[in-house]
Amino acid sequence: MEESSKPYKRDLRPITIKTIDGSTIQGKVNLGVKERVSDLFTKSEQGFIVLVDATTKEGAGKVLFVNKNHIVWVEPED
Repeated sequence: MEESSKPYKRDLRPITIKTIDGSTIQGKVNLGVKERVSDLFTKSEQGFIVLVDATTKEGAGKVLFVNKNHIVWVEPED
């Protein structure tokens, strides 16, 4: 298995997400080389947002993949 030549950058930012079904999710997203949380939604063509340390009504400490098409709003916590 080959290692990637690109360095991995970890820059976790806390956010709150409201989904179309009314659920609220709190967690952290990795900005990596992006500058702002909004860049994950406007400058990325990936269909999903990955949340770590996510908290929902079902529990805490989860890793979630949230479909961008199901997000109503996002609030950065910084």
